[in-house]
Amino acid sequence: MGIKQVKKGNTVFFNNTPRITSYAAICGSKEKTGVIGAFADVALDDDMYGESTYEKAECKMLSDAISLVIEKGGLKQQDIDVMLSGDLLNQIISASFAARDYLFPFLGVYSACSTMSESIMLAAMMVNAGYVKRAVAATGSHFASAERQYRYPLELGCTRPPQAQWTVTGAGGCLITDAKEGIRITSATMGRVCDYGVTDVNNMGAAMAPAAADTIMQHFIDTGTSPTDYDMILTGDLGALGSRIVKDLSWEKGYDISKNHVDCGEIIYKVIENEFQGGSGAGCSAVVLNSYVLSKMQSGLYKRILFAATGALLSTVSSGQGESIPAISHAVELEY
Repeated sequence: MGIKQVKKGNTVFFNNTPRITSYAAICGSKEKTGVIGAFADVALDDDMYGESTYEKAECKMLSDAISLVIEKGGLKQQDIDVMLSGDLLNQIISASFAARDYLFPFLGVYSACSTMSESIMLAAMMVNAGYVKRAVAATGSHFASAERQYRYPLELGCTRPPQAQWTVTGAGGCLITDAKEGIRITSATMGRVCDYGVTDVNNMGAAMAPAAADTIMQHFIDTGTSPTDYDMILTGDLGALGSRIVKDLSWEKGYDISKNHVDCGEIIYKVIENEFQGGSGAGCSAVVLNSYVLSKMQSGLYKRILFAATGALLSTVSSGQGESIPAISHAVELEY
């Protein structure tokens, strides 16, 4: 449909233009005070969400977000061909346990905080190829469960360093189909693992920014586009510091993205000064994209967006053994 290539470089072009036909997001009590509060489908007053553990609350948010996506798409469980989902917890238990609530097939994806863009990319590939007609892509995270796994139990009351980000409590997802209406997914750029030797587990922005820059620059090269071709270049959860770094790295490679670059982690909280570097976590870009951003696209404010979520591929074991932090970013091009 006007696109001759199927793949060039690291970018796949979707000739059959799969589309996002519905989307939904659930956010926590802290997150609802920021930019997404008026756009999320559900805003929690209690981050326990009526459950006995943070992990169960995270799973419930994700399951409910998936149900909302299907409902808003005017469909039922039996209409969905496959779900692609993952999260930050060991063995992606939030996604796996949420999948117990549904009858359709489940493909687990782990790409840390870039799980949202990877899930959309893989779902779009399957729909574009005709293997499935309707796929759900979703992910989420919870501040308290992530803190317990990657850092310290909250009960210890450890001081957060100024370079730290705040893991977002929230979940989001979208329905990707072969319909003729909706937000088009026109291409996707597969990311490479980048490791610049950062070992500070609190400094996720510095660790992930090189991967974001690498994927965004590769997308420009493969597609022949430039930053000005997009209304927004949206990264996942680099935070305030990582956002500055990705702009500097891009400028060094000859691309100025400063005028239209937006980072989900940098904008999600209302008062950035009180949140150090801003938000992070798989739920960060999932919530921002599937509430505020896609709503603005449908309203006509944005016509073309490059969405590049970012993920730090570390574990508590690797960090404890002195390993540096490899990172990755996958990008999808959205048009309306």
